[in-house]
Amino acid sequence: MPVPENWPTTEAEALAEQHRLRALVEPSGPGLADGALVAGVDVAYDDASDLVVAAAVLLDGTTRELVEEATAVGRISFPYVPGLLAFRELPTVLDALAALRGTPDLVVCDGYGLAHPRRLGLASHLGVLTGLRTIGVAKTPFAFTYEQPGPERGSWAPLLDTGTGEEVGRALRTRPGVKPVFVSVGHRIGLAESVAVTLALAPDYRLPETTRRADSLCRRALARAAGGEQ
Repeated sequence: MPVPENWPTTEAEALAEQHRLRALVEPSGPGLADGALVAGVDVAYDDASDLVVAAAVLLDGTTRELVEEATAVGRISFPYVPGLLAFRELPTVLDALAALRGTPDLVVCDGYGLAHPRRLGLASHLGVLTGLRTIGVAKTPFAFTYEQPGPERGSWAPLLDTGTGEEVGRALRTRPGVKPVFVSVGHRIGLAESVAVTLALAPDYRLPETTRRADSLCRRALARAAGGEQ
């Protein structure tokens, strides 16, 4: 999964690319079949050594057992700009996904899909670039508003763009009484289906198992990579 040619290097170029790619997002599609392969991706940085590490884990979507995992190490090549993190993270994420032998039926991103000011968060951007089905499951609501969902597992409330009234995602309670996660469509799957997948992948913890495993793996890989730089 090579990075496209002419990858943006400035904020103006990145904004223009987001507006161009937004029209290519497919915001609907079915849920997952039994035994589907689900990937999780996550990224960690070491600013002192200019390193970025991405991890990709592939799980059986029914049993949540690990099938395989891969990491990739790169250099930070885009400045930190809120709303443009995909341009900072995706090159290394694409390398990590390419290192997997299996092809995921869905990729769960630790971040946003359509719940993004320009409706092209990392999950949607990744989906359009690769053609893979994607969802975003974030820890915070970014710039959007929501009412608290009910306290029981599975309760949800709309995540709303106050400027347009549009539902861009859902605040989802994955654990009773624990703060919600924020689910949004990435590409080629619907919102209700994205919520169902998230619940299936998070039977015991707040975050989906894909995210938990990818986070742990990329942190370990970053520690190794940063140690090798010293």
